[in-house]
Amino acid sequence: MGGRIIPTMTYEDAPAMIRWLGEAFGFEPHLVVDDGDGGVRHAQLTLGPVMIMLGSARDDGFGVLQRTPMALGGTTQSAYIIVDDVDGLADRATAADAKIAYGPESPPHGGRSFGCIDPEGHLWNFGSYDPWAEVKGE
Repeated sequence: MGGRIIPTMTYEDAPAMIRWLGEAFGFEPHLVVDDGDGGVRHAQLTLGPVMIMLGSARDDGFGVLQRTPMALGGTTQSAYIIVDDVDGLADRATAADAKIAYGPESPPHGGRSFGCIDPEGHLWNFGSYDPWAEVKGE
């Protein structure tokens, strides 16, 4: 059985965050569905083969299940995205005023990595380490 994981996030100002994620990391809008009130009902952003989905915070059936980091006072999970140029992306994120949480560094398990916090509190991890590379090489 195959599968894919697409991280999902909720933002207070999803339209602004779509722009920021493009500026800071290079995400491009794949699909953006307006909610009719100035927010985003559903968005899909891509970075090469990676996709994330996001939307505006709301109080409907799904919205009460997933809150923003600001509403929670922290975050409970984060995405790890494999990229080729970790240091270049860290520089790009810094230029977009991302708060660097760690790195760039070379962790003991391999590759380079850094983590940063976006303006609404989501933690993003980027690295060159590919855990699938060992599986592919077997």
